[in-house]
Amino acid sequence: MASKLLRAVVLGPPGSGKGTVCERIARSFGLQHLSSGQFLRESLGGEVGALAKQYLERGLLVPDHVITRVMLTELEKRREQPWLLDGFPRTLGQAEALDRICELDVVISLNIPFETLKDRLSARWVHPASGRVYNMDFNPPHVHGVDDLTGEPLVQREDDKPEAVAARLRKYKDAAKPVMELYKSRGILHSFSGTETNKIWPYVYTLLSSKIPPVLPDEEN
Repeated sequence: MASKLLRAVVLGPPGSGKGTVCERIARSFGLQHLSSGQFLRESLGGEVGALAKQYLERGLLVPDHVITRVMLTELEKRREQPWLLDGFPRTLGQAEALDRICELDVVISLNIPFETLKDRLSARWVHPASGRVYNMDFNPPHVHGVDDLTGEPLVQREDDKPEAVAARLRKYKDAAKPVMELYKSRGILHSFSGTETNKIWPYVYTLLSSKIPPVLPDEEN
């Protein structure tokens, strides 16, 4: 368990490797990895989840007020725990809502070139029930088109199809800009640029090591 109640956020466009970086941080620093996508999937049985489901089934982004309710409910349960947020906040409205319940210590922003993101997303297939993501170039399933654990079919999300990717990335950038500016003005935003997660990771590890002691040495990642 991390010795300080560190509250961290990882920001990055779709395809930036956020999930991988978050898993490594969680493992190295003993932080809970709180993924907005995971909480949404888990909430689908409840009242807020029913709202979210209408959007998810159509491959649309879940609106601010729905994702905010899901995330704040989960964070309220973790007031005395250190954590790492993945996929939230994506908009200024979400960032302001988060401000009302906690103070962030560090915000990590992943800056990946547009062409790299486009290539990664176009090669991405998902297992809808679990949210497991495969990349046909560097993380393919054992059997083409089939989830490794369940044997169920993989799908390509509508917004991962090449023709939709550019619009999706533009939309993310427009929404994320004021969020970045807010955290930059507070002196807690740290940006990392590159095309490979393995090359960005050592810098992320060094930054966080200056905030809390790691529970695993870097070479174990």
